Amino acid sequence: METKNIELITKMVIDAINKNESRGQGFMVPIGVSARHIHLTQEHVEALFGPGYQLTKKKELMGGQFASNETVTIVGLKLRAIENVRILGPVRKASQVEVSATDAIKLGMKVPVRESGDVKGSAPIAIVGPKGAIYLNEGCIVAMRHIHMSPKDAQAAGVKDGDIVSVKADNERGTIFNQVKIRVDDSFTLEMHIDTDEANAAKIATGNTVTIIK
Repeated sequence: METKNIELITKMVIDAINKNESRGQGFMVPIGVSARHIHLTQEHVEALFGPGYQLTKKKELMGGQFASNETVTIVGLKLRAIENVRILGPVRKASQVEVSATDAIKLGMKVPVRESGDVKGSAPIAIVGPKGAIYLNEGCIVAMRHIHMSPKDAQAAGVKDGDIVSVKADNERGTIFNQVKIRVDDSFTLEMHIDTDEANAAKIATGNTVTIIK
């Protein structure tokens, strides 16, 4: 009887763990700290670097993206600038600049928090390259924190594309991040992206892990 009770209790514990995981409880996610960067159209690449110019690859990133060798200078409305901002490839259908809140203060701008790609009505910004400059009427954002997942990871975590969750960094700062968007695609590697402001405040570095708590 005692053995059967132990087996029953063990089964109940395992079922409870699995149930919690299916609801997204206790699912571990590695962190990737995202510094300021730019996405450009081919037209804008050529405006900044010259006719026919192609971005060159420095480092492979997830989802077929890469950090390029090319950098530019971004300039805010008050002519405050930040140099050596890296361009990510490949080229996109719309140009976009992603900065931190601290960067926005340095540029003297009010920059909205947005999901990548949602640039309508966002902040204007100028971009200066070695061969020319462009001005975006909109396109500068502070990126909404988010988690990249494959469909398999999403199933294991009990979440789906577009869900908003909270995660906990269980370190000496004990930070909880709310409003974290789930992004699911076959090309994604499991990773939560936060900017440098968020990482510094929570004392988190690339490669650390956080836990989805709801």
